[in-house]
Amino acid sequence: MDRLKVIFLGFTLIGLVFSQSFEKLSPKVKEFVIISDDEFIIENVRLIDGTGALTKERMSIIVRNGRIISVDRTKNNDSKFISKVINGEGYTLIPGLVMLHEHMFYPSGQRRFNTNQVSFPPLYLAGGATTIRTGGSVDTYTDLAISREISAGNIPGPDMDVTAPYLEGLGAFIYAMPIISTPREARNHVKFWANLGATSFKAYNLIDRRTLKAAIKAAHQRGLKVTGHLCSITYREAADMGIDNIEHGFFASTDWVKDKKQDECPRGEDTRILDIDLNSSEFTDLVSHLISRDVAITSTLAVLERWAPGRKPPPKGAHESILPELRDQYIKNLKRRVEVGGEKAVKLFNRYMAMEKAFHDAGGLLVVGTDPTGAGDVVPGYANQRTLQLLLEMGLSIEDAVKVSTYNGAKYLERDTEIGTIETGKRADMVLIKGNPSMDPEAFRQMTIIFKNGVGYDSSKLFESVKGWVGVR
Repeated sequence: MDRLKVIFLGFTLIGLVFSQSFEKLSPKVKEFVIISDDEFIIENVRLIDGTGALTKERMSIIVRNGRIISVDRTKNNDSKFISKVINGEGYTLIPGLVMLHEHMFYPSGQRRFNTNQVSFPPLYLAGGATTIRTGGSVDTYTDLAISREISAGNIPGPDMDVTAPYLEGLGAFIYAMPIISTPREARNHVKFWANLGATSFKAYNLIDRRTLKAAIKAAHQRGLKVTGHLCSITYREAADMGIDNIEHGFFASTDWVKDKKQDECPRGEDTRILDIDLNSSEFTDLVSHLISRDVAITSTLAVLERWAPGRKPPPKGAHESILPELRDQYIKNLKRRVEVGGEKAVKLFNRYMAMEKAFHDAGGLLVVGTDPTGAGDVVPGYANQRTLQLLLEMGLSIEDAVKVSTYNGAKYLERDTEIGTIETGKRADMVLIKGNPSMDPEAFRQMTIIFKNGVGYDSSKLFESVKGWVGVR
């Protein structure tokens, strides 16, 4: 009965989101809208459709009532009966980003993470994210309320798959995390938050095997999924329990730690990961095991790259979006982190990228997210754009980088029949980019119009609207 209730609730919320139109948006949201027509055509645009197919030139996309009704060569489309024509020459169109490790909180120091319910939703949308999953929550009541407000058209932001409070054991480094120490507590936790509308669960560093197994079973009985940032439990152990997703690529894997004790998170640095031959069975067997168990891996390179010196700094807009007092704090934290990391951090970052690409190339479901935590330099929206650039740096083609950032996330969320690609019949969630990211990855910083449900939002205006407030509201 509980599972039926969740399924019904899911269909209700999805129906509400899908029916959202310009007329149903609040005046506050309409301020950011620059395309409100029920029907329009984008002509002569470069199309990367999210399916992995090769980039197509001089394409036309017709949208009517929030749906894509035609994708064809411009010369084959008859636009004379469509009053709103958008000239896409010199622009690239990709699907709206579907990113699976996002948060509504920001590190403000001393184990405190402030909820940013005002600034983060418009920032995510500005950066091309039309659907996100919160990869962990410290203020779930607020996250659920934000999701409802976005669905109702009261505030601008992406559709949200909301994760419940963390499933964590004793010793959590964040005060706001609950302590879940027994299978019974895990089952009660899942039941309580699923009843309130949480649609995902996330295990954390110190949970033990019995407790996580109980949580996974309880979530699956409700038709819900579990991901994890693991440490006390290895990736192989979690896969055997039925976990659906693992966060941070192979950064958090303890499968290769020498003398690893069950249900204990190893303390101290272990860089044996640098010595593993990625062509050896030691690595490929784990990759095959994860794939055979349908475990998705989330790449979060944006939050990992700052450990290494010499990395490209966040753009000016990201820097200016942060509250000045917190901005000074993150600059100091970042400097200290880079000094500690040194050249070893460079090697580790390159190894993480190589491992993720190997997983992807082997047929694993690689999804992406930004994880706006770290030293405070990972700012929503700006970091989402950076993620696409990092996937290209990893070695993915432009088509695969877009697919990983759009279709793969939609597939994981089981919404790929609605979103994730630009195809006839799909919801018109799309991003119009000035320039050609195939030739210049910096073009991903030139997102101009973000279409959600066929409504076009001004990216730059959304970014500007919360300047100076990240970290506090």
